[in-house]
Amino acid sequence: MTREEHLLAAMVEAVDTLVDDFDLIDFLHQLCDRCNQLLDVTAVGVMLADPDGRLQVIAASDEHTRLLELFALQTDQGPCVECHRSGTPRLNVDLTSPVQTAAFPRFAARARQAGYTTTHALPMRLRQQTVGALNLFHTREQDLSATDARVAQALADVATIAILQHRSIMYGNVERAQLRAALSSRIVIEQAKGVLSERWHTTLDDAFDALRRHARAHQLPLTRMCQQLIDGTLDTSTIRRP
Repeated sequence: MTREEHLLAAMVEAVDTLVDDFDLIDFLHQLCDRCNQLLDVTAVGVMLADPDGRLQVIAASDEHTRLLELFALQTDQGPCVECHRSGTPRLNVDLTSPVQTAAFPRFAARARQAGYTTTHALPMRLRQQTVGALNLFHTREQDLSATDARVAQALADVATIAILQHRSIMYGNVERAQLRAALSSRIVIEQAKGVLSERWHTTLDDAFDALRRHARAHQLPLTRMCQQLIDGTLDTSTIRRP
């Protein structure tokens, strides 16, 4: 697929939030995949604010990014946290620069340990409402071009509209209910990943990729399928190993 086709597909996926079985977690993981396809970045993470306004990791392109985002939350610092608070992008942050990382030294140190040298954070915002942030990482020193920055913000904006639209359609005033459901789904998915990873003696990333492929191939909601795996009602021998 061309870049334009990938971008169009991302827009079409946003419209799919109108369906009854819309899965927010799967949608945001697909957003991470689209960012990897469309932008020259190494890793992607999505964070949404919980009912108390605290950012929570909801999706990431790999486990290293998810753990890094969790670290950012634990220390309450980092470009993604600042981006959510201000509602403005933080682009081309040099993680090796003491000056640029003066406000978040522990985050920067942990990011460098993970192999990242540059990061960008874009707000997931609609008008005055900021629901979260999209975080991009590079393993090499590389600025985000003006074109890529516009594409990244467009993806973040589309995802925000999709999230708010789905909340409005399904629940009315669902800001709290939807996020609680997403966080609960995240726990179920993490547990299923752990079970399958231990059973197969493989990585969490490989286990999660297998779960997503199986859910899509059989048109099963990802969270429901993961719950079946945890409950022991899903025959894991039917899941194709990586």
